[in-house]
Amino acid sequence: MSATAPDTLESDAAWQWLCRLRDHERPPEDDRLWLDAQGAWQARDAVGDATRELLDCLVPLATHRERLAVAQLGQSLDGRIATQSGHSHYINGLESRTHLHRLRALLDAVVVGAGTVVADDPLLTVRHVPGRQPVRVILDPRGRVPGHVRLLRDAAAPTLHLVGPDTMPATPTGRHVTRLTLPLAGDGFSPAAVLEALAERGLPRVLIEGGGVTVSRFLEAGVLDRLHLLVAPLLIGSGRPGLTLAPIATLDDARRPRARTFRCGDDTLFDLILRNA
Repeated sequence: MSATAPDTLESDAAWQWLCRLRDHERPPEDDRLWLDAQGAWQARDAVGDATRELLDCLVPLATHRERLAVAQLGQSLDGRIATQSGHSHYINGLESRTHLHRLRALLDAVVVGAGTVVADDPLLTVRHVPGRQPVRVILDPRGRVPGHVRLLRDAAAPTLHLVGPDTMPATPTGRHVTRLTLPLAGDGFSPAAVLEALAERGLPRVLIEGGGVTVSRFLEAGVLDRLHLLVAPLLIGSGRPGLTLAPIATLDDARRPRARTFRCGDDTLFDLILRNA
């Protein structure tokens, strides 16, 4: 999926086709790409390696018609998503960031926790590829996200601000922001309740983007269908871990999901299939 591969134009055409699949549009009759009876992509012409990997990786997401929860983490070889001080720009290369933006464009909503919003002040928009903007979702159970963050002020995409009951969050300044109250489950929201609330608002296909604590909570709750781990050839040696799950006694208790791997520039993408969705 390298943006600098020799078949860049072909990759661009494949991406446009994937966006039409996502929108349930019927491809034109003379299209170079189509789905066979088993749902596998077929091509009229020769396909380069980068385009082949793009299609193999993303057709399952673009064609999914039911509820879908995909998480994404970018990390070093030793499982770190940031240094001890929180510096993380950039662990992964441009191709991995492009992949992340493709995930945003293919899914209905992108979810981040309050900690990520406060630490990184992200925009969560699609900038590296042409595509529609997802609804941006902030998980803010204690109402600690300040009103000056870009998600609450920048109207490039709709923003859904999920807060706990009896909270006093900062008043959004943008009309693009909708606030929704959810009940608390322990020290945060139930991941299943978050996905249910989004599905009820017409957002059934969701990307859980970060940070590590939020992705870990959704993985621990068993509600993720896929996890995309983008691993950079980098050793940090200390810092913030990507996944933090409940301790296990033996490796027999470890999760062993089915996995597919793809090249992403110098990084490696692990597409972990967690449920038969």
